[in-house]
Amino acid sequence: MVSKKILIKIPTGLEARPVALLVQVASQYESSIYVECEEKKVNAKSIMGMMSLGLAAGEEVTVTAEGTDEEVAMENIEKYLSSK
Repeated sequence: MVSKKILIKIPTGLEARPVALLVQVASQYESSIYVECEEKKVNAKSIMGMMSLGLAAGEEVTVTAEGTDEEVAMENIEKYLSSK
């Protein structure tokens, strides 16, 4: 299992389109991937779950991946969330 704190740098934060793209990125991997912010923890492969977090640019989240491709999954999710 890998876990990492990531700062969201997407200018619009995680509104509908960026959430949909994040879910697409996460869904490419077999690993279980979760995004945690404050007290909420949601499945990164769930559009509704991710939308419920209402994340803005500049917020920090903890991403956890567990499975056979966890390293690659984490790398690509971090790359996506850190893109401007």
